[in-house]
Amino acid sequence: MKHFIILIAALLLTVSAAAQNGRSIYQKYSDEENVSAVYISPAMFRLIGKIPEVDTGDGEVNFSSIIRSLSGMYIINSENEKINGNLRAEAERFINSGKYEMLMEAKDSGQTVRMYTVGNEKTVEGFVMLAAEPASVTFICLDGRMPRDEFEQLMAKQMAD
Repeated sequence: MKHFIILIAALLLTVSAAAQNGRSIYQKYSDEENVSAVYISPAMFRLIGKIPEVDTGDGEVNFSSIIRSLSGMYIINSENEKINGNLRAEAERFINSGKYEMLMEAKDSGQTVRMYTVGNEKTVEGFVMLAAEPASVTFICLDGRMPRDEFEQLMAKQMAD
C-alpha cells in the first residue's frame, strides 16, 4: 500500500511538472518562423511601476497599481499555419488546466476571441486572451496579483472605448 501511495504521488508530481504555463508556451513558439513574440519581465514592470501615476483623462482607472502588480507578460502572435492548431490547442489546455473562468467570448466572420481570468474575489492572479482566425492565432498571458476591482475597471474601460 505504501508503494502504491508513493507511485501516485510521483505521478502527480510528474503531471504538475509537465503542466503548461504562459512562459512554456511562449518559449516553445517564440522562435518559430512567422511568429511575433513579446515577453515583459518582472524587472520591466517594476521599472514601469516607478513612473508617476498615469492620467487617463477621466481619472477612473489607476494603471500604475496594476502595472506594479504584474510579474510577467507573454504575447505570441502566429501567422504560421503549420503551428497555429498546436498553439491554439496548447493554450486551451493551459486555460482548462488552470481553473480559468471565461470573462467573454466574441465571434465574428471566423474569428473567435476569448478572455479568461483566474484568482479570487479580491485578486486576479492571471489573465489570458486567446484570439483565433483562419490564418492566425494570438495568445496573451498576464501573471501577477492584480487588484480585481482595478482590473475590472480597466477591462470595462477598454471594452467601452
